[in-house]
Amino acid sequence: MKGPTPSRLYKYFVRRLRLGGYLEEPGDGRSLPQIPASSLLWALILARVLRVASFHGVERLGQARPGALGLERPFGDDALAYFTERLDPEGTRRALVSLLRRAKRNKAFDGSARIGLAVDGSGAGRSQKRTCRLCHAQGKGHGHRFAAISVVGAGLDLPFDVEFYAPGENELTAAKRLLERAVRNLGPRFADYLVVDGLYAGSPFLHLAEDLGLPVVAALKANLPELYQAARRRFENTRPHARFEHNGGHVELWDADDFIAWHELRWPRVRVLRYRHVRPDGQVFDAYWLTNLPTRRIGPRALFLMAKSRWAIENQGFNDAKNRYGLGHIPHHHPTSVVVDALLTFLAMGLERLYRLRYLRRGTHPPYSAMHFHVLLWLNLGDSEPYDTS
Repeated sequence: MKGPTPSRLYKYFVRRLRLGGYLEEPGDGRSLPQIPASSLLWALILARVLRVASFHGVERLGQARPGALGLERPFGDDALAYFTERLDPEGTRRALVSLLRRAKRNKAFDGSARIGLAVDGSGAGRSQKRTCRLCHAQGKGHGHRFAAISVVGAGLDLPFDVEFYAPGENELTAAKRLLERAVRNLGPRFADYLVVDGLYAGSPFLHLAEDLGLPVVAALKANLPELYQAARRRFENTRPHARFEHNGGHVELWDADDFIAWHELRWPRVRVLRYRHVRPDGQVFDAYWLTNLPTRRIGPRALFLMAKSRWAIENQGFNDAKNRYGLGHIPHHHPTSVVVDALLTFLAMGLERLYRLRYLRRGTHPPYSAMHFHVLLWLNLGDSEPYDTS
């Protein structure tokens, strides 16, 4: 198997993922463009894969290795700012949905019995003063808040959409808009379940997910005091219903599906799972989860794995996006640019993971680590032949 180069990554993006049409027509709103949108867009995507977060860094990369980025002419960081200000985010959202559908069609998720979606909130991009309508006051500065959604639980974690919200809104409001759009774009049968933190375990959000055809697995915490206390009283002084080895440690499970729903919830009964996970180093994690999945359909062990998949959006989503791909950096402080930058970051992450973990892994050899792949891609920049992005 040949190693990764920018030109091979580009061919994979265009031919295998069939996103060449997106590069040609991404929703460019410039009135008299001098530089093709395809060149600027691919430069931004490849730069994110190379973990270059700033527009100045993209400009310098284009000047040093124009062939690697498929550029006909160099450009400045001001051209990227102007381009992203006028780029319709919906074009990139459609590209991310197309990437997920292509991945599913190509059996990228076949190693797992179920495909899950996780929704959670985070923040990124701090500044000293309020510069755009999306800025929230945070301590002595300002930042941006958003809800994001990711594919989880299928052996390949792929964040694919984001909804920023302005001051005066909250995370739940943004998450509702995000979930409705994601299910509408992906289709109701793409995923098998939705997993969320306890913040979302209120009647309005649970009813929305049910209306969209998604069973919900939600963390049960003290924000639902009656159900939480009832589950603790029943489970804490009884023997576990199941016990099994897991990742070098062991897990104990308690499970019951006859808890009374609170007044606003239209479910007839609530199923509650408690797990106690003891890791090899002796750390103990005890958590409660609620769901509308019946026991006849999903056993407690499978439900435990679905609940644990929530952490993927934290670890393989937000942490990777901020620490490796520069999501915490604001390359251009304009509301449209901020949204487009986050979506392009997710697109670069999806491209890198599918190419590295699925396409390059064909055969019996182990996959490249993320760092090894990153180093090889940088080393091969000088060997790239120019290619046509027009």
